[in-house]
Amino acid sequence: MIKQALEIVAKACGGKIVQKGLIDGVFGVSTDSRTTKNGDLFIPLIGENFDGHNYIETAIEKGASAVLFQGSNFSINKNTNDKVSFIEVDNTLEALQNLSKYYRNLFTIPFIGITGSTGKTTTKDMVSHVLSYKYNTLKNIGNLNNQIGLPLTIFNLEENHEACVVEMGMSGLGEISDLAEIARPEIAIITNIGLSHIEHLGSQENIFKAKMEISNFLNEDNFLLLNGDDKFLKKAKESEHTFNKVSIGLSEDNDLYAENIKDLKDKGYVFDVKINNKLYTFNLDQPGLHNVYNALFAIWVGTHFNMTPEEIDESFRQFKPSKMRLEIVKLKDFTLINDAYNASPDSMTAALKVLSNMDGNKKIAILGNMFEMGEHSEYGHRLVGEAAVTNNIDYLITVGNFAEWIAEEALDKGMLHNNVYKAQNNEEALKTVLQIVSKGDIVLLKGSRGMKMDEIATEIQERS
Repeated sequence: MIKQALEIVAKACGGKIVQKGLIDGVFGVSTDSRTTKNGDLFIPLIGENFDGHNYIETAIEKGASAVLFQGSNFSINKNTNDKVSFIEVDNTLEALQNLSKYYRNLFTIPFIGITGSTGKTTTKDMVSHVLSYKYNTLKNIGNLNNQIGLPLTIFNLEENHEACVVEMGMSGLGEISDLAEIARPEIAIITNIGLSHIEHLGSQENIFKAKMEISNFLNEDNFLLLNGDDKFLKKAKESEHTFNKVSIGLSEDNDLYAENIKDLKDKGYVFDVKINNKLYTFNLDQPGLHNVYNALFAIWVGTHFNMTPEEIDESFRQFKPSKMRLEIVKLKDFTLINDAYNASPDSMTAALKVLSNMDGNKKIAILGNMFEMGEHSEYGHRLVGEAAVTNNIDYLITVGNFAEWIAEEALDKGMLHNNVYKAQNNEEALKTVLQIVSKGDIVLLKGSRGMKMDEIATEIQERS
């Protein structure tokens, strides 16, 4: 973060300075007292089960030079450290967001915002990786993509950054609009409209409306990139807006599309894309046809910022996805596909297609509960069970009560009863898979983040 004077920080936050410390300014922003550094502004946030104001002293001990606080939760007294500045605000979360809006507006570099039901993290990683080949690019770390994580990402901008790529997540209407107002992207990307978070939004139509909020602050010079093969986003492409719309996909009616696709199984894909009426070949090391869509978004962005097809292709050859996202781990006797970061019906179906497409002996899927499905939970889990059968999965191990619907549907669709196991927890699933797996097999691991199925991956790797 570029140093900001205390008065400017207070004004941007809508707060008032009630005590001036020894240092006139802040050099970073922290909301976690455990990771606060020298010169940071500490912003204590309040949640259902915690109040960051209880950790102000810890943050000061770690080196915070200034502290925001809500007057209703903290007060200055004679015992307060007089070497530290204090700024009083009405709401610390709103202050964090307002400060990030101010700080973002100090930069004239291009911002790219990405959302979608699935694939947004990998698309963010791929777009930022391509841009980083030529430009100094900042991106969200991990999936810091919410009302707290996105502002904290923006505070990491420095004078030498030339582009910023941010992922935007949500669980309800209005949230992406708030994030778009902070980041003000000039290019917005929507990867697809699926069933993720349908518990909170009630329908795919509402999910579509929520994702479209990323375009709320685009102007006539800006671009919205859409998956043109998605039925909801196809409608958005055809509707009237003041900004520019670009569709990408695999069908020829898109503005940018992949053709002559060669499936290299676990080695990824080779495909052609026509750019300025000339055909160029791209090599993608990531399996899963959905990653071709992610790559197309990156190709368009790279081309828009004057990168050559050759530069983009070279950057693809160096790309590695984030951990636990279709991460292929070659073990001594068999292969593990660790896709345990999170799950939805769409992403689970895509992962099953990858498993089915790989060369190996037995194909074993360990699938856990999918959360935030609400009244659509049984339907979503049964979709996955059907996909397990249509993709010719040999053995199915489900983990958790919701995932039992996956097992039941797989059995209903003809999977052999002796090849379907219902585990109640990760330990039981681990024991089962170790009894089944043999040399040359492939094991897929996937479930919602709350299932902590990465624990199974860790145990499998330690024992193999």
